Amino acid sequence: MNKIMIIEDDPVTRDELTLLLENEGFQVKAVTAFTDVAGQVRASAPQLVLLDLGLPGKDGFTLCMEIRRISQVPILILTSRDSALDELQALNLGGDDYIAKPYSIPLLLAHINALLRRSLGAQEPDVLDGNGLRVHLSRGTASAGGASVELTRNELRILVHLMRHPGEIVSRADLIDALWDEHIYIDDNTLSVNMTRLRGKLALLGLPEYIRTRRGLGYQCEKKF
Repeated sequence: MNKIMIIEDDPVTRDELTLLLENEGFQVKAVTAFTDVAGQVRASAPQLVLLDLGLPGKDGFTLCMEIRRISQVPILILTSRDSALDELQALNLGGDDYIAKPYSIPLLLAHINALLRRSLGAQEPDVLDGNGLRVHLSRGTASAGGASVELTRNELRILVHLMRHPGEIVSRADLIDALWDEHIYIDDNTLSVNMTRLRGKLALLGLPEYIRTRRGLGYQCEKKF
């Protein structure tokens, strides 16, 4: 689950943002003590920071610089200051995006999701290899021994999650939770159907035992990658 840190001193705005983001499926950490805020960011390790400029103690410009010195986390400036000079200064000091209050909720969520996609996409390799299988995330394909199959979105995310936990037993509940975190809505029956189809495609690549069922426990890609 993506974690968003809110650095906003107005309690009403802070609570509104917290409720909004939690309802959208994000984990939220809101700063309420404005001392060593950069240290709090480092300790919390969020995937995105929402930063106000008018803060007690150090202002948002200073905090933006301090956060950028210790982390490459995306910083979205969310402030009532709407001058072009303020925006330019914030972006030059390490901010990634800038939205002036009052803001449209759909627009805010669109900016948040765009920053997360850009940031997390840059960190995620496009190709995953393991035990003779190669998965191309952007193409949605799996290949082995010169053959290739196309995967659906669900099949791809199930296979990738298992490959990222080599040697571990992954329970059905954990798989469903992981897919929900990817905003893929799936239930137990849908998981069974997708697992059967995925195994059928892996069999076409000559890897019928690539995913093992551990009865009563879950699934396992047995060997390490």
